[in-house]
Amino acid sequence: MTGSGRGRRLLGVEDGSFEAFSESSRSTYLCGVLMDSGVIRDVRLAEISVDGLDATERLLEIMDGLDLDAVILGGITFAGFNIIDPFRVYDETMVPIIVYSGVKPDNESMYQALKKNFGDWGVRWDIVERLGDVHETVSLHGEPGIYFEVVGCTPSWAEEVLKSAALISRIPEPVRVAGIIARGISPAC
Repeated sequence: MTGSGRGRRLLGVEDGSFEAFSESSRSTYLCGVLMDSGVIRDVRLAEISVDGLDATERLLEIMDGLDLDAVILGGITFAGFNIIDPFRVYDETMVPIIVYSGVKPDNESMYQALKKNFGDWGVRWDIVERLGDVHETVSLHGEPGIYFEVVGCTPSWAEEVLKSAALISRIPEPVRVAGIIARGISPAC
């Protein structure tokens, strides 16, 4: 992990659009944007299944060969309830994982939805439950607070990363750009 301030190589991860509960929209894109000092250095895409369990594998493929200081996930679920396992990603890459959210996670609602709709809900819930404490900070002065969970780093280091990555909004810039790209190339819903 490098020092404080801008200059970290951060991979922001976000998903594209999809139509929920549609047989024709069974996949979307997972986009990884590598930024260094506010400059886009690489953009990588992978297709993921709506409500599948392939997002972790696709993220590992996206990360292959990249020199990173941290990965910032735009949440823990992608393409519906396709949950990325940040513990596996960290174990296989030794890159710290920060799970970012603009709203406080509602784990009770997620638990109920998983239990109601997925036969393998226990596998998915185990990942969410292991994340542990949800931390809160203000990443950009004058903006509402953000929430985050960490794997492979301290909350204070993750907070520094999130603040340094908030260039024009409270959303970490690599995540914001990844979301724009992923939604921009997704089929219209």
